[in-house]
Amino acid sequence: MSHIVVLGAGLGGTIMAYEMRDKMRREDRLTVITLGTSYSFVPSNPWVAVGWRERDDVTVDLTATFQRRGIALRSEGAKKVHPKENRVELNDGSFVDYDYLIIATGPDLAFDEVAGLGPVGHTQSICQIDHAVATRAKFEELVRKPGPIVVGAIQGASCYGPAYEFAFILDTALRKAKVRDRVPMTFVTPEPYIGHLGLDGVGDTKGLLESAMRDRHIKWITNAKVASVDADMMHVEEVNDDGTTKAKHDLPFAFSMMLPAFRGVPALMGIEGLVNPRGFVTIDKHQRNQVHPNVFAIGVCVAIPPVGKTPLPVGVPKTGFMIESMVTATAENIGALLRGDEPRAIATWNAVCLADFGDEGIAFVAQPQIPPRNVNWSSQGKWVHAAKVGFEKYFLHKVRQGKSETFYEGLALDVLGIKKLKAIHIEPAE
Repeated sequence: MSHIVVLGAGLGGTIMAYEMRDKMRREDRLTVITLGTSYSFVPSNPWVAVGWRERDDVTVDLTATFQRRGIALRSEGAKKVHPKENRVELNDGSFVDYDYLIIATGPDLAFDEVAGLGPVGHTQSICQIDHAVATRAKFEELVRKPGPIVVGAIQGASCYGPAYEFAFILDTALRKAKVRDRVPMTFVTPEPYIGHLGLDGVGDTKGLLESAMRDRHIKWITNAKVASVDADMMHVEEVNDDGTTKAKHDLPFAFSMMLPAFRGVPALMGIEGLVNPRGFVTIDKHQRNQVHPNVFAIGVCVAIPPVGKTPLPVGVPKTGFMIESMVTATAENIGALLRGDEPRAIATWNAVCLADFGDEGIAFVAQPQIPPRNVNWSSQGKWVHAAKVGFEKYFLHKVRQGKSETFYEGLALDVLGIKKLKAIHIEPAE
């Protein structure tokens, strides 16, 4: 009998638990460690922040579903991972031993790296459901008392899609409230150009997003470093291609949402051989840590080098479908190890993204996510908004049912020609 532990119950961790449950042997045990018992569908947070969704619409209590699937749930949360001892220390001082550990923690939000940033400072966040709920109150204040908006991402951020998405959703929501004419908006990003997305663009994301911003009267500053944030003023340095200062901007705001840089969670920071200096887990092509071979990692906590050189730090996003391909590969590989075989599955890291604007949107497909690609496509239209709403309902249904994938999802992906795994091949023993 082996004990498999999944650390984290977000988008990746929850589906990881379901898929791992299907791949393990009857005699094996599976435990998920997370803080609390609630799953929250993070892609819906922009809608929560403008009042289009309530918290209960996008959260699921995992207790009953995990129990039904035979998955143990430890809701104390993790204090520290001890890979040399094969155990996880929980916040209450107890320990959980493991034979295999799958790290799916997501990131720590590095608001403290810029003075005045974040919910404890002067800007809002949509990174967590609690943040989104608090942002809604600030948005409602903005509607009552319109003023300038600054929205975007901080240098070192690695998730740009939600920043663009929220800017356009704000535009739509303010137009519906009939106050958009009194709300000038500026988009601030460390990307070298609009639509870079940490991926050096996908298809014509540059042209599509620039055009959409012009149509919606959103100004932008690229190669932008946020130096600090005051109560009603953001101090931004625009840099040249060599990193030298090109211009300084003092941007007044009545409302601001800026995505922070990410780093590894405290339970992982500083563990030699497991994480890089930023706290992200280093893995091989099988999602496996090179120093601790019984530790795997999926999702935002995984270390991925940047795509090309940029004047300011621009991280690589880990999109939902990319994460699901990591989940499938990890489940296959641990399943093989449990049966005395070697890992053979390699995740595609394909990206399929639906960026909602509230009334339309932009979709892109990158296969694989990191260039060079076999597929490099983007498109805009009202269908994207409808597709995003449909995906939200589908994914939450999947979480409530305790399933990692349904027949309909597999069929749809086959029709689109999207595969979660590369062809599995036998590798020679070292």
